[in-house]
Amino acid sequence: MPRTEHDSLGTKELPDKVYYGIQTARAVENFPVSGLRESPELIHAYAAIKKAAAQANMELKLLREEPGNAIVAAAEEVMSGSLDDQFVVDVFQAGAGTSFNMNVNEVIANRALEKLARPRGDYGFLSPNDHVNMGQSSNDTFPTACHIAVISAGGTLVAELAGLAESLRVKGRQFVGVAKSGRTHLTDAVPVTLGAEIKAWASAVERAAERIGQRRDDLMELPIGGTAVGTGTNAHPDFRKTVLARLSEACGGECRPAKDSYEALQSRAQLAAFSSSLKELAQELVRIANDIRLLSSGPTTGIAELRLPTVQPGSSAMPGKVNPVMAECLNMVCFQVIGNDAAVSLAAQAGQFELNVMTPVMVHNILSSISMLNRFLPVFREKCVDGIEADEVRCRKLLDRNPAMATLLVPRIGYLKAAELAKRAMEKGVSVKQLAVEDGILSEEEAAELLDPEKAARGLYD
Repeated sequence: MPRTEHDSLGTKELPDKVYYGIQTARAVENFPVSGLRESPELIHAYAAIKKAAAQANMELKLLREEPGNAIVAAAEEVMSGSLDDQFVVDVFQAGAGTSFNMNVNEVIANRALEKLARPRGDYGFLSPNDHVNMGQSSNDTFPTACHIAVISAGGTLVAELAGLAESLRVKGRQFVGVAKSGRTHLTDAVPVTLGAEIKAWASAVERAAERIGQRRDDLMELPIGGTAVGTGTNAHPDFRKTVLARLSEACGGECRPAKDSYEALQSRAQLAAFSSSLKELAQELVRIANDIRLLSSGPTTGIAELRLPTVQPGSSAMPGKVNPVMAECLNMVCFQVIGNDAAVSLAAQAGQFELNVMTPVMVHNILSSISMLNRFLPVFREKCVDGIEADEVRCRKLLDRNPAMATLLVPRIGYLKAAELAKRAMEKGVSVKQLAVEDGILSEEEAAELLDPEKAARGLYD
């Protein structure tokens, strides 16, 4: 049997089986945009706020224990994921997340009513607005939920990045003795080791993870308690302090009050900064993926210093072809992360007066980026990085013909003579070492000492 609910705009029938209410139903009708619903991280974070708020309001003697405890129990069910299918508002919705806040309020209210043996929609007894949303507004709860959701998902990402960096360091140690040509401007440069090259990738990933961790910690400062415009209207003076203590338990860390409640609603700079750290990570990962693709290019017409694991056939037309598909996929993931950040940046500057209403699109893009990275990075590590092999013969062959080896003779014969030697070696198709001995510039013993690629590749800082 359908049930009828009433709001300030009128009445509407809802299927009795659903826990959401009339305002959620209006949002579903108004915003049939993408078919995408809010992420579980945001749903569960929002429920954690409602639980903490009910506990705080009971502690402050504003909410009776019977409805309060039912709200807590219903919120805990939402946090467990058992009611995820009841959150039906599109990610592109009314500004400020009001529609989604009401989706949460209504689901928790109706589940709490059910627990109290009351019919769904009996809002005179337990109201989505007066009880579940007590002392709150969409304006402070939605960004607070965004922070909590990103903190949770971001913690997983930091752990995944640590795993990727360690896999790269393992490969760096494995290849520490493999001398090869360095390259700058895509042209031959003095020797490096393959190990040093790959360890530098690990350092870049670690540095990006540090930035993400720093921006994640900034999100522990929460806007909750500011209510509609930052004044705390309709909240108890001690509500913010009390609810933050409860949220700290849920977040596993110390949640901090906003330094300025008005700024906390006007500005979404903290979320934008976190998104920017994802973009910075993506830029590094694109660079690393491109180096992997180039170093493994071939097998006969490219650089071919690396061999990548074979994970699938590379062509529907060319038998035996194998492509660097894992690195290609990482590129595409990172391009999307960078694009998501562009949307976040536009939304961050779109705030007006006491509120930025564009937060829903910001958190959707941030959580989408984190989700893609969290899903794919472990696969990339397992199916690409962990199986990388070095073609040491190829590395040495290319290094022996590298004219930049003449750089090692500059202290002995000077820049101009070294440049002439490099030019002539290229013209004759021989190594700098061979030509230097043939011309009598170096003895065999001197050439072996001065043009030792392994020694040069180790450098000063290994």
